[in-house]
Amino acid sequence: MSFLVNMVVSILVFGVVIVIHEFGHFIVAKKSGIKVNEFSIGMGPKIAGVKKGETDYSVRALPIGGYVAMEGEDEESDCEGSFSKAPVQNRIAVVVAGAVMNLVLGFCILLFMVSKQDAITSRTVSKFHENAMTQQTGLRVDDEIVAVNGRRCYIANDIIYEFARTQDGIIDFTVRRDGKTVELNDVTFETYENEDGIKQLVLDFYVYPAEKTPVSVIREAANWTVSYARMIFLTLIDMVTGHVAINQMSGPVGIVSVISEATSVGWQPVLNILALITINLGIFNLVPFPALDGGRLVFLIIEFLRGKPINPKYEIWVNTAGMLVLLAFMAFVTFSDITRLIGF
Repeated sequence: MSFLVNMVVSILVFGVVIVIHEFGHFIVAKKSGIKVNEFSIGMGPKIAGVKKGETDYSVRALPIGGYVAMEGEDEESDCEGSFSKAPVQNRIAVVVAGAVMNLVLGFCILLFMVSKQDAITSRTVSKFHENAMTQQTGLRVDDEIVAVNGRRCYIANDIIYEFARTQDGIIDFTVRRDGKTVELNDVTFETYENEDGIKQLVLDFYVYPAEKTPVSVIREAANWTVSYARMIFLTLIDMVTGHVAINQMSGPVGIVSVISEATSVGWQPVLNILALITINLGIFNLVPFPALDGGRLVFLIIEFLRGKPINPKYEIWVNTAGMLVLLAFMAFVTFSDITRLIGF
């Protein structure tokens, strides 16, 4: 029974994220006068559908995606309402709309979650453990942590995230102290090794709770959204620099595993994961890589700047190559997920 519940929740999470993304493309295309031939939820064989106006609304057998099929999107079309014939600024708006909707959904979820908290966690130090190493090496009570290792921290979770990326236990802080910005270099933490042999910091200080007001709740939800959006870029940087191994990335299998664990705890962790997935999907889709929305956006921006489109065959070649790379990457990540789950 628990397996069934976990699968249903996982399908709902993926479904909501994908449907809201495709709805962004759909609604902006409609508003721009572009003909939408089909709005599909899921992939594979069609199991149900209805035609309304010029658009087929369908549900397909595999709950692993979805799409909006626009007239003239991937081929030349002289039909009225063709995507390829629409003004370039309209096509740009259609391409970015999916990512924007994912970010809006993430913000709304986080706004709801923050509003349900008893208090907002601040970034201001309230007290230390006895004989705290960080107090001995620079931090003080009432210091507001602004940045860690040169990276701006918008929420308390950003601080924890930066701590997790630090291996040697020595951190540079930027704090706001008595109304002034102060740089604290080489603040030292005690460290320990976890069961996986990874060195972690001993957190030896606490922070104040912040007052909840309508303004502070909206600001905190916006900061969480920015934090989650930035996380994907930090992860990509960590992979390029070797800080995080590529086989530590999670694909659909790994995400389902995480959702299953969250489901056993309660609805709040599930919502948190939903917010993280939808925001990261929005940002990832805008990465300027072929076959992603960001790749198509690059071609449209070039067209806008030069006043005429690039030869469509070149865009097809580039997107096909990008799709092959993405499929190979997803296969690798899925294989890594499976080997972790079965203990290899």
